Amino acid sequence: MTDVHITPGMQRYIDRNNAYLEKRSRYIREVVKKWKFDTIAVHGLYSVEDAVEDYQGSIIEPVFMSTSQAYRDSDEMASALAYLIPTWCYSRIANPSTYYYEWTMALLEGYGFDGETTSCSTSSGMAAIMTAVQPFLVHTHKSVSEPRNFVATAQCYGGTFQQFNVRLAEERGIECRWVEDPTNLDEWASKIDKNTRFLYGELPSNPGLSFFDVKAVADLAHGHNLPLICDATVATPALLRPICHGADIVVQSATKTLTSSGFGVCGVVTARKGLVTSVPNEELKNDFALYIKYLPNRDYGPNLHPMQAILSLNDIRTLRSKMDFFSRNTQLVAEWLETNKQVESVQYLGLKSHPLHALASKYLWLVDAEHDPQYGRPVNHYGHLMSFCVKGGPEKARLVFDKLQRIWRATDLGRVKSVATIPAISTHQQQGEEGRKLAHIPANMIRLCVGGEHPDDIIADLEQALAAAR
Repeated sequence: MTDVHITPGMQRYIDRNNAYLEKRSRYIREVVKKWKFDTIAVHGLYSVEDAVEDYQGSIIEPVFMSTSQAYRDSDEMASALAYLIPTWCYSRIANPSTYYYEWTMALLEGYGFDGETTSCSTSSGMAAIMTAVQPFLVHTHKSVSEPRNFVATAQCYGGTFQQFNVRLAEERGIECRWVEDPTNLDEWASKIDKNTRFLYGELPSNPGLSFFDVKAVADLAHGHNLPLICDATVATPALLRPICHGADIVVQSATKTLTSSGFGVCGVVTARKGLVTSVPNEELKNDFALYIKYLPNRDYGPNLHPMQAILSLNDIRTLRSKMDFFSRNTQLVAEWLETNKQVESVQYLGLKSHPLHALASKYLWLVDAEHDPQYGRPVNHYGHLMSFCVKGGPEKARLVFDKLQRIWRATDLGRVKSVATIPAISTHQQQGEEGRKLAHIPANMIRLCVGGEHPDDIIADLEQALAAAR
């Protein structure tokens, strides 16, 4: 990535490391890519050979609590800092612990995809979004007044809305063109022009459970030489891998369902190699995740702590079974809520009554269910986020919310413990009334993320709380 004079000593390091990279690629191609999803989640790229040769036989990936890497000599340092050989020169840029976390996520998001995927870890989900969109918003001409815009679904997390609407649009003059109905391909198309840099969509959306046709929107984006960026936090790779359907980049707030323990905050950006973009940057196109890691993120510094990388990695190992368990619990709770007279409506894609149920069912599948002895066939699952609206308006919704006993009142989601919030007064409060109206978030909506408790106990808690709204 840098023009440097290569000495004979540097060339020896480069040759040796090129052999290592070829060996790693062969291992991924011939071994890891043939594993089932669960095996990748458990092992990632950490092998017995790695453990025995480099880490004193440690079965679990070690935590590298060090700020930097030492080098054998000036030739190795020069090669490393010019990014001519793999390095973790400084933990703001890379670290062995984040390396294994990143490769696990790259392989999981790319499960079933014929091409190559790579990942870049970030300190949070919001950092992942910033990291994913910023490189496409650079000035491609010398004029700093060059107009730029992007198109995004209005049904999204409140923090995403603020980043796009305030940090980018109000503060930097980069126009965000909101799509109110993401199922309407014509609406997407009507907002694209010569100054558009990317399309962005969240699915299923938080908290309204919006959805869109990933392949159709990806095809539209590519027809305009633009990338599609998807936030698939709610689904996780266990239910949806947008890159397999044509998306270029996926962002995850790994804080949420991926790491359901709730021990820390983290994020990740995963991209397919050779993505589509009108931005004239070959390094960005060829390997987006490596590019942002070594260049923009080196300078912005949204790095993930190595301890959190390993904590997250340990949570991810059982992702598929957790999403199976959580989804089944949530389906039962959603079906019960539909029958309650104090409930105005239930937003859950697993309900046949949901207007987007058929569309979501095209994309949301429990990975490898056909290889699971419990199922032996493909099975739709819809995750563990849902929302419901309480009859009687916001006052009744707050009354029900305050009566919850087993379900935790918090702005969190994706936990192994069931958690609820009222988006209008919490996660989406800063959007204002007009912004919430655009995103279809009424004041009487309660967002519920069903955890690992027995569903009967969650239903009982909801029943006693909803009794207060009679």
